[in-house]
Amino acid sequence: MRTLAHADMDAFFASVEQRDDPRLRGRPVVVGGRSARGVVAAASYEARRYGVRSAMPSVQARKLCPDAVFVRGDMRKYARESGRIFEIFRRFTPLVERLSLDEAFLDLTGTERLLGPPDAAVERLRREVRAETGLAVSAGVAPVKLVAKIASDAAKPDGVLCVAPAQVRAFLDPLPVGRIWGIGPVARARLQACGIETIGELARCDDARLRELLGSWGLEAARLARGEDAREVEPYREPKSYGEENTFADDVSDPRRLEGVIRAHAEAVARRLRRDGVRGRCVTLKLKLARRLGAGRYPLRTRSTTRPLATDDAAEIASAARELLRRAGMDTPVRLVGVAVSRLEAAADAQLDLFEAGSEARGRRSRLNRVVDQINQRFGEDSMVRASAESVERAALSLQIKRGRE
Repeated sequence: MRTLAHADMDAFFASVEQRDDPRLRGRPVVVGGRSARGVVAAASYEARRYGVRSAMPSVQARKLCPDAVFVRGDMRKYARESGRIFEIFRRFTPLVERLSLDEAFLDLTGTERLLGPPDAAVERLRREVRAETGLAVSAGVAPVKLVAKIASDAAKPDGVLCVAPAQVRAFLDPLPVGRIWGIGPVARARLQACGIETIGELARCDDARLRELLGSWGLEAARLARGEDAREVEPYREPKSYGEENTFADDVSDPRRLEGVIRAHAEAVARRLRRDGVRGRCVTLKLKLARRLGAGRYPLRTRSTTRPLATDDAAEIASAARELLRRAGMDTPVRLVGVAVSRLEAAADAQLDLFEAGSEARGRRSRLNRVVDQINQRFGEDSMVRASAESVERAALSLQIKRGRE
């Protein structure tokens, strides 16, 4: 029988800020953007008592908790702390699947002789994280991913919950059906309208009715509800694309400013591509328009172009994205802009263009990129940037795990 753990840091970003600034300890801390478009990235448990939650608009959080201390946040600092934490996780097993900066699945199957019983191993892991980082981590232990994840949520804050194989159905049955992965608001409402409120009721539902309600996904949802979750812990997943985006604090209509931000995003994407030793052929520009559609929705435009040769050069990525911007024919202010590169291949396998016009210039840029990368690696990210790149001010903190930035 498998033994899986789900480890999740408690209020990670806010806890890091409270650890580093004694003045914040015991106070309601909100990490996220302060502007009208800001979003809560994390809230301390003191703030959560007022109903403040992650992904909530900052304006709403401030209304709920007027005394909250808002902290802009520092993703580089959080990424460094995340790296330290995951080093501790990997002492216990090499099979660690990173879900975000602050949570992971760990496969502890077969480690009993080395680490002892799973509950003891996880308690030791929690002690080591606290001793070395000053931060708390909660954990759930179970034979399947779904149950381990739910158990770690139930163990918060700063606790452990172990669900033995024989206890899985009893643990799942009384929980709301929305706790199943993949059952969102629409599917949940559809099930509830038919009297299916709990996971246990879903598990006992017949196949024909589930197909009628949820299609083929209904059968998979019922299997999860019965604790039948065969998904393995995946230590590494190949990235499909590298991207950067930001929501502006104020709508932007100036094409020159948009091009400057595109260049900044292209620089960041290219740097990450080079760090991971990959290049990409497809460049995508993402634009969210400021024209409201209702219910918090805005028009989204994406434009893509495929290059004949893969690249990791910011100038080429930015040039392609700027051309996509011109083709888009923007006549409406922009709320969000993003640049991504996909159709990846290893840089060592990339096709050379020795006889193509411009190859000499590309060679010079490649050498310059290596020098800039070395300077930034030694003296810190963005120690050296191009003058044409716009400084990117974000309305909200990015929560993405970004390969090539770890």
